[in-house]
Amino acid sequence: MVAVKLIPQLISWFGIVLVLLRGFPGLRSVVTTTSISGFAIGVSGAFFMFRSLPAAIPFGAVKSALGVSFLLLWGISVAAIYRSTGRRVTISSGARLVNTSIGAGTGAVLAGIITGLVCACRISGTDGNFPKLLFLVLIAGILTVIALAVEKRLPASLTVSPSGMLTAVVALLLFCSSSSLRLDLFSPLSMKVMKGVHDFVHQFMESVLIPDHLFVRSVVWGYIGLLFGKEVGFWGGMIIWFTPAILIALAINFQRLPSVAHIRQGARRRKLLADAIRNKRMLLITPLFSLAIFAAAAYQSSFPSVEYWDPKPEPVTASPSGEIFIPKKGEINLEDGKLHKYLFKQEGKEARFFVLLSPAGQLTVDLDACAICKPDGYGQAEGSVICYYCKTLIPLDTVGKPGGCNPVPIQFTEKADGVAIDGMTLLNAWSSTVRATARVKEGGK
Repeated sequence: MVAVKLIPQLISWFGIVLVLLRGFPGLRSVVTTTSISGFAIGVSGAFFMFRSLPAAIPFGAVKSALGVSFLLLWGISVAAIYRSTGRRVTISSGARLVNTSIGAGTGAVLAGIITGLVCACRISGTDGNFPKLLFLVLIAGILTVIALAVEKRLPASLTVSPSGMLTAVVALLLFCSSSSLRLDLFSPLSMKVMKGVHDFVHQFMESVLIPDHLFVRSVVWGYIGLLFGKEVGFWGGMIIWFTPAILIALAINFQRLPSVAHIRQGARRRKLLADAIRNKRMLLITPLFSLAIFAAAAYQSSFPSVEYWDPKPEPVTASPSGEIFIPKKGEINLEDGKLHKYLFKQEGKEARFFVLLSPAGQLTVDLDACAICKPDGYGQAEGSVICYYCKTLIPLDTVGKPGGCNPVPIQFTEKADGVAIDGMTLLNAWSSTVRATARVKEGGK
């Protein structure tokens, strides 16, 4: 059922509308109208994109929109913490625009469009059923009305700053996209951090010829090796992921209290300061809530509720001439579109590989490893294969092509009844790939 499948997205939509309503006080009608209109536009746009364009393009467009929203949050958070130090920054006109109908309408419609696109991708990416999309818009409308009723009953003291509102909206957008492998941002962010650190350390060691220095002992290589683990990418990604919300919270906390030196009455001064402190604490609720949402998105990304197709490698042998032959039909059907893994052993050596039918109808034979990551292997899900080491998604139509985190392709001969692979070529390719990916991790040698 649509509603069950989209529970994280619908919860996020409810939260987004609630935050927008509280962030734009006095503009409830504008927010409700534009937000649901934007949601409907997003759903409709995704439907027509999936009908007229390859699936990779709509997913890429939505992912780019999510990335831009996160970058915008980063910029606002840096400006907010800079402004909290007492320095002036030229965002006063933008701050005034936020409280107008134009600002409220623009923010609500953009949030609605992105959320609608994300929700539609969960449906259009699989079957593109238009009645389901209409039902989705109806549910979003009902949730909008419920959010409006809930917001009216919230205490008036629970206020939301413009920066806090943006933090919560972006956090909820990233949470609702984290349940989709092809829209998730945290795993690609961690992967890019990991690869960036790997490339920097590798180039640094080569530029200063560290492997040739006698003072670099094995214990030093042990510490350097820590920089080549995937944990570096995870924790580096976590820092980038949480920093905007932390900066917004710090900016609110650093806000100066109102001057009371000109007020002679002690009771009035104390009341004014108490109200200011209470208001600051209320403003902190939104960014702290956003931190929890960011954490939930990172958890969902790291432990997705997706069952990868990852079959146990079937052992294969080579003929006296060294040829490995795998039939197309039999217990395993190579042309069923699923990834099928095999394990070849010979003279103390072994190689793990898989056979897969591409969306174009062509068989491909690849190592269960890539040229840049530890050979943890691949799983298959949602029109792609995923590298278990760095969590990179590779579209099925690019499997069989060399480069990046793509599985290393192996030369093979396709016959009418199966595929033939040279066993020695396979073993050599596996050995060279494993050595190349372990060279720096084991000490740069």
